[in-house]
Amino acid sequence: MPVKIRLQRHGKKGKPFYWVVAADSRAKRDGRFLEKLGTYNPNTNPATINLDVDGAVKWLQNGAQPTDTARAILSYKGAMLKNHLAGGVRKGALTEEQAEAKFNAWLEEKASKVAGKAESLVKAKEEAKQKALEAEKAVNEARIAAKTPVTEVEEAPAVEEGSSESEE
Repeated sequence: MPVKIRLQRHGKKGKPFYWVVAADSRAKRDGRFLEKLGTYNPNTNPATINLDVDGAVKWLQNGAQPTDTARAILSYKGAMLKNHLAGGVRKGALTEEQAEAKFNAWLEEKASKVAGKAESLVKAKEEAKQKALEAEKAVNEARIAAKTPVTEVEEAPAVEEGSSESEE
């Protein structure tokens, strides 16, 4: 039975929510599946992904083929790397401790990148809020200035110093 790791769509119209599942490739997209491996919510920024990495690695080692999007999600969460490192352990190129150390180092680096992106998104949101507040203040000041009546002050004609009549 050919197994695929793919996304099953849930949620409502315009608000997709996906389950990452291992399913028979002949089953319908939203139909029967063998095992639910996680969830993927693209509506949040950054996207929320919950994945059972060990379960995904088990299916990959048993020959399951991920779809393109599922492969990207598995790669993002480190399941593809863990599968690759497990292959190295089987061949004898690495010990299990070395593979685990490499995987944990990669996870820490990835977590810092994601935290940096989330932080930059928060900063951008704050800056946009500040600019909107300044623009609103400028509009309010212009509105107040337009509402207040302008009183015209008549100025007396200026007398020129050094006129020719007074000197003669």
